[in-house]
Amino acid sequence: MTTDASAPWLIAGLGNPGPGYAQNRHNVGFMVVDLLAERIGGTFKRHGKAQAQVVEGRIGAPGPAGRRVVLAKPMSYMNLSGGPVTALRDFYKVPTGNIVAVHDELDIDYGVLRLKLGGGDNGHNGLKSMTKAMGPDYHRVRFGIGRPPGRMPVADFVLKDFSSAERKELDYFVDRAADAVEALVIEGLERAQSTYNS
Repeated sequence: MTTDASAPWLIAGLGNPGPGYAQNRHNVGFMVVDLLAERIGGTFKRHGKAQAQVVEGRIGAPGPAGRRVVLAKPMSYMNLSGGPVTALRDFYKVPTGNIVAVHDELDIDYGVLRLKLGGGDNGHNGLKSMTKAMGPDYHRVRFGIGRPPGRMPVADFVLKDFSSAERKELDYFVDRAADAVEALVIEGLERAQSTYNS
């Protein structure tokens, strides 16, 4: 897919707002965009036209050679992510092919990444909402959280904090996911996949 090189990228980390959710498995998308914001020296601010917090900046080469990005955290709760993301897409005039959803993924082992363009929502309410709002043709950076142990309901598992064993490696995996987002924006999907779809 060719994209307009001057068009910005919209990187939407999916999660739930509020301190009670901050360390949940379901909020790993927020963790990744928080790190990306830190890397570009930005601070999230409320957006006037969308129910979201955003940081605008560039990644890649310093100065105008870098790719313009809008990092976003929808503040609508996970299952309504599509509204804020669509509002930001329209406001910043972002082609759908330049939108990246960073989200937790149950069907992948903990810490494993998968990058892809389009596809189904796999029961993920944030993706379901985004796809309903704008179709499926956006990029996804899927961060594996694994399946719940025993008979634990999925909803309980994703809304629990990472375990103490998982937290030992969480910073490393979040860092790697942020690297993968940067590679996707700068080098394109195929090259990013060959590096990070381990």
